[in-house]
Amino acid sequence: MQGMSERQYAAHVGLSRGAIQKAKTAERLVLYPDGSINAAASDARRAENTDPSKTRKPPEPKLKPVPEAAVTAVGDTLREQGLSVPAVGGGTTFLQAKTANEVLKAQERRIRLQKLKGELIERARALSLVFRLAREVRDAWVNWPARAAALMAADLGVEPAAMQKVLEKHVRAHLDELAEVRPDFR
Repeated sequence: MQGMSERQYAAHVGLSRGAIQKAKTAERLVLYPDGSINAAASDARRAENTDPSKTRKPPEPKLKPVPEAAVTAVGDTLREQGLSVPAVGGGTTFLQAKTANEVLKAQERRIRLQKLKGELIERARALSLVFRLAREVRDAWVNWPARAAALMAADLGVEPAAMQKVLEKHVRAHLDELAEVRPDFR
């Protein structure tokens, strides 16, 4: 009867070939007359003679639960790229998660490059610049009636002070309407 070679038996029990050779030398394995290993009998003998505390068990994989937000983010990233997304409750495959991760890394690199080129600015800085520009425009409009009222009054033949008062009233009303507009940088 033909048994297993040292390599085959090592693969069968999940040990190294060296460990099998040591077990063979210590006569902890059952051999056929041709020197091949009787797997069933050797397994039984090893189970009887092996101290369980001396065996190395492969560590059980510790799977951490994946937060729902992470799964949702993977799905969102895949959808944004036009890639297939698992059905609800279907779970995310490793390949899909890896693809989403690579897509996110590429997006992050693109954003970093745009910042370096000066094509992209921080949100807080953009808000600050818009606020400053809006204030400058508002101040220019508030001062405009005083500058233009006399010229317009002369063209129309009316009292400059009355013209300035009417212009200021309408400019302020318009600026109040504009103050309700809020920029949305999403």
